[in-house]
Amino acid sequence: MSYQNFAYFYDNLMKEAPYEDWVDFVKEIAGKHSLSGRNILDVGCGTGELATRLTKEGFQLTGVDLSEEMLEVAMAKAMDAGVSIPYFHQDMRELSELGQYDLVLVFCDSLNYLDGEEDIKKTFAAVSGHLKKDGLFLFDVHSLHKMETLFNDQVYADNGDEVSFIWNAWKGEKPYSVQHELTFFMYDKQADAYIRFDEDHEQRTYPVEDYLKWLDESGFECLEVIGDFHEAPLDTAERIFFVCKMK
Repeated sequence: MSYQNFAYFYDNLMKEAPYEDWVDFVKEIAGKHSLSGRNILDVGCGTGELATRLTKEGFQLTGVDLSEEMLEVAMAKAMDAGVSIPYFHQDMRELSELGQYDLVLVFCDSLNYLDGEEDIKKTFAAVSGHLKKDGLFLFDVHSLHKMETLFNDQVYADNGDEVSFIWNAWKGEKPYSVQHELTFFMYDKQADAYIRFDEDHEQRTYPVEDYLKWLDESGFECLEVIGDFHEAPLDTAERIFFVCKMK
């Protein structure tokens, strides 16, 4: 999957994303479990929106992403916000030499971009190597409900002055998967015209029981499974959260 163009339109696409809910969720879980420190590794950090917000809340962030273009946006955003966040270009399945953290986050359905069970288990193993003994691993994924209903033959669009997009989503060939076809139109002032960019993405999720099994096999104990920031039961939630620690 290429992020070459997508990185620069990502924040426009995600402008309605519940970033404050993610921030509040991290603060709630950190307080509930009385973590001794506030060091966070944000895996799949994207354009750094969440990392920047958490830094402003007093956490010490390190960000990791597979896309160099995403990281370029993230570093520029941190500079504009006046915060210091080290960013690293790494694959979440092969994290290395990043130190130990009180919290490791994989949010915004980043795990759903991985291609199958083995990639997820590799990521869990990579995370375990960067988590303090009493630290917590938090991640979220799309629910089966969302994949089967909200992402099934849907069209989303936004008509902005500088950036517009059309987002088509349809059921993928694999179980609980979705294909995303995104078309962006960006206004070029010099040309006085809109330039078109196209991106194709695939996501896949799994039943909660599968994630729990893979966590257990990877040495994690799952403390909580939560629907939509505590706002929905698991069978109707759009996003499922997992709160985990090492056994």
